[in-house]
Amino acid sequence: MTDLACQTGTAGRGAESAIVAALGRRSIVLVGMMGAGKTSVGRRLAARLEIPFVDADSEIEAAAGMTIPEIFSIHGEAYFRSGEARVIARLLDGGPQVLSTGGGAFMNPDTRAAIRAKGIGFWLKADFEVLLRRVRRRTDRPLLKSDDPAETLKRLIAERYPTYAEADVTIHSRDVPHERIVEEILAALPPVLGMAEAAHETEPHGSTS
Repeated sequence: MTDLACQTGTAGRGAESAIVAALGRRSIVLVGMMGAGKTSVGRRLAARLEIPFVDADSEIEAAAGMTIPEIFSIHGEAYFRSGEARVIARLLDGGPQVLSTGGGAFMNPDTRAAIRAKGIGFWLKADFEVLLRRVRRRTDRPLLKSDDPAETLKRLIAERYPTYAEADVTIHSRDVPHERIVEEILAALPPVLGMAEAAHETEPHGSTS
């Protein structure tokens, strides 16, 4: 019977192995805004589950032979988005894995459909103030290279959050240790994967556990 302790955030190795088994070839796909913590949380989650972590932006840069800011500068955003969709579609065939995607990736309808077909989507939802504080530390965010980064960030949030909400699960990304976010993802996975229902169905009648 599946160990459901992970639903309370106290999953043991057996429960984590059961999650991986239930995933099959599917990926855990992290979506959300720049600064939401997808890479940091994703690496920790992959380590807990002992499956690969893949950063879509890094894969795009490797395929293009240049950085994302360079792609934007030389070829423009439309060219980048087209390549991004192709790379993510390819990566989704490589599960099980934890896949971190760029902030605009989930806005592509084909990418959303591919994630639904081959993965479990988790939106790391962060408040504006948290995102602004985090992204101000970085200089490699092409879409925020404007006269008013804060206003640009607000516009992107307004545009993207309704679409991000189509992900399978929403996790509140905030200023807590990233391990706590990992625990919340692990707690959310069994119900999404149907593990709770399967465990319930295998319990003997009259069980009080």
